[in-house]
Amino acid sequence: MAYNQKLATRIREALQHLPIIEEKEMMGGLTFMVNDKMCVGIIKDEMMCRINPDFHGIAIEKTGCRTMDFTKRPMKGYVMVNDTGMKSKKEFDYWINLCLAFNSKAKASKKKK
Repeated sequence: MAYNQKLATRIREALQHLPIIEEKEMMGGLTFMVNDKMCVGIIKDEMMCRINPDFHGIAIEKTGCRTMDFTKRPMKGYVMVNDTGMKSKKEFDYWINLCLAFNSKAKASKKKK
C-alpha cells in the first residue's frame, strides 16, 4: 500500500504515549486505532482526521484541510489535511489533539462475528 512513510512516523511518535494503539492497513492507506476506534490515518500523502462533527465547519476553513470524500460522498467529522496544513509541529499537533479529543467521545464500530 502506498502511503507517506514519513507521515506515518510522525503520527506514531505523536501517539506513542498512549496505552492502546493499533495500526491497520485499510482504505488504501494506514489507520491508527486508539482504544479500538479509528482515530487518525494516512491516505497517500494526506492525514485523515476523525474529529468531532460539530467542529467540521471550522476545521475545513484551516489551511490544507478539506472534507473527506473518499467514497465520493462527503463525510462530516472526517477531514483530510495535506502537507500545507501540518508543516509545523504546532499545526501537526493541532490535528492530532483534535483527533484524540474526539476519540474519547466517539463510538467504536461494531465488531464482526
